[in-house]
Amino acid sequence: MLQLYEHPVSGNSHKVRLLLSFLELPYESHNVDLMEEEQHTEQFLALNPRGEVPVLADGDVVLRDSMAILVYLARSYDTERRWLPAELALECAVLEWLAFAASWIQFGVFSARAAVAFGIMANGLPHDYPTSPREGQVRGKRSLEILDGHLRERDWLVGADATIADIACFPYVALAPMGEVSLDPYPAVRGWISRFEGLPRFVSMPGLEASGSQHS
Repeated sequence: MLQLYEHPVSGNSHKVRLLLSFLELPYESHNVDLMEEEQHTEQFLALNPRGEVPVLADGDVVLRDSMAILVYLARSYDTERRWLPAELALECAVLEWLAFAASWIQFGVFSARAAVAFGIMANGLPHDYPTSPREGQVRGKRSLEILDGHLRERDWLVGADATIADIACFPYVALAPMGEVSLDPYPAVRGWISRFEGLPRFVSMPGLEASGSQHS
């Protein structure tokens, strides 16, 4: 059985939980208590030297990055290739959005949420590093502008259906209000969030209702 090392408030962990649910894949969850810094223990660092969640183990395969895990699960278990299209142009377009999630979103709304909600800077910095949400908020607003422009004339980021591109971008965008980045100026993004939350087998996570992202 798949083994997932995760934490409930981790948006990166949530990306993996979402795809596991969409694909109806059973897995065993191992909670890594980030608040108690369990990710920095010798035992966990032996599994992931970066001290981050999520980590997915599938037999001898161990993956330590949410984007890599999404690609692996889609390639290994999605026989219809819905979540990562087989057509080269569409596949590359999906990978572009994975890179966007790992850069613009990660250093934008992700960082703002970490600073405001948890008092940390994240991204490998020690917990006692001076925190400021300002840079994350500025980058976050720009990333939301980009997303909103892209989504004005389409329902999903790539193609006619949701893909792992949408999964990769969804959690931290939907949680943006936790970093004091309002979603109000971005109607296309809000519509996309609502559509995503309406997908069959969607699973929620702590913070989504408080952020006002869940509309139904």
